[in-house]
Amino acid sequence: MNLPNALTLSRLVAIPVLMILLIARFEDHDQIAAALFVIVSFTDTLDGQIARRRGLVSDLGKFLDPLADKLFVLSVLIVLVQEGLVAAWVVVLIFSRELLITILRSVGASQGQVIAAAPMGKTKTMTQMAAVVLLILQRPYPGLVPFAELAVAVAIIFTIGSGIDYMWRFRYVLWPAGGANVRPAPSGGAPGSESPVDPLARELGNLLTKSQLRVSVAESCTGGLVGALITDQPGSSAYFLGGVIAYADEVKRAQLGVPADLLARHGAVSREVAIAMADGVRLKFGTEIAASITGIAGPDAEGAKPVGLTYIAVATARGTTCSEYRFKGDRWANRRQAADEALRLLLAAARSNAGKLAS
Repeated sequence: MNLPNALTLSRLVAIPVLMILLIARFEDHDQIAAALFVIVSFTDTLDGQIARRRGLVSDLGKFLDPLADKLFVLSVLIVLVQEGLVAAWVVVLIFSRELLITILRSVGASQGQVIAAAPMGKTKTMTQMAAVVLLILQRPYPGLVPFAELAVAVAIIFTIGSGIDYMWRFRYVLWPAGGANVRPAPSGGAPGSESPVDPLARELGNLLTKSQLRVSVAESCTGGLVGALITDQPGSSAYFLGGVIAYADEVKRAQLGVPADLLARHGAVSREVAIAMADGVRLKFGTEIAASITGIAGPDAEGAKPVGLTYIAVATARGTTCSEYRFKGDRWANRRQAADEALRLLLAAARSNAGKLAS
C-alpha cells in the first residue's frame, strides 16, 4: 500500500459520507456535499501524478483507480436518482458501460493482462464528475438546472464514446482472432509448463542455423521479450549470442555507444536512436544480424509522442533499416506486438542475407 493507492482508497471511504450528506436535511448540506465531492475527486488526478513521478505505478493501482472512480460516481448518482435530481435511465446507461468494461478487465486479468485506464476513459470520468457537481448544486441554486442538463448530455456522449473506444482498443481480449495477434506470455517453472516456441522464432532459428548466421538484440520497451522468444527454441545458443536490455539512457550510451547528443536531440524513442542501438549491439557482439527496439509501451504518453509509438531497427553488413509502428493496445499488447514485428524483420533480414551467402 503506497501513497497513490491510499489516495485512491480515500474515494471509496468518502462514498458513505457523501450519501449521508445528500440525504440529510440541514442548512447548506448540498453545498457541503458538492465541496466534498470536488475535493475527493481531485485525488483522482493527484494519485496518478504521484505514482508516475515517484515511480509508484503498480498493478493494484491500475486496477483500483478506475474501480474507485466508478463506485464513487455511481454511488452518488444513485442517491441523486432517489432525490429526483437525475433520470434513472442515465444511471442505468452509465452503470451498463462500467459493467461492460469491468467484464473486459476481468477477462484481461484471467489472461494475465492489466487493462489500465485509457485517456478517453479519464475524460469520461471528468465529465461525469462535473455533471454530478452541477446536479447536486441545482437543488439549492435552480438557475444551474440548464447547465446541469448540458453537463449530463456531455457526460453521456463521453460515456458511450469511451466504452466503444475501450472495446475497440482491447478487442483482442474478448475476440483474439479479430484483434491483435497477441500470444500468451512465455511461462516457466514446473516441468511441463514450458511455453510453446513462437512460430516466427522457430522459423528464424531454423534459417539462422542453416545459413550459419548469428543474431543479437538491443531492447528497451520490450525488456527482453525478443531474446526470450528467440531462446525458447532449443539449440538457439548456436546462433543467438546475446542481447542488451537498454531501458535507461545511460545504458544506451554505455553499453551500445549511442551518442549522448543523439539522445538529447531526438529522444530515446526515435528512428535515429533505434538505428544507433542496432548498430551498437551488432558491433558489441560481432553478429551478422542485429535488431533494436525502442518505444512507448504505455500506459502514459511521453510529451508529444503517443502511446504505442515504436521504432524497430535491423542492422546487417549491408546497412541498417528502421521501421516505425503505432500500436493501439495496452502496455502488454504493445510490447508483445513489438516483439512479434522484431522477429518478422529479423526473419526477413536472415532470408536476405542467407540468399546473399548462397549466391
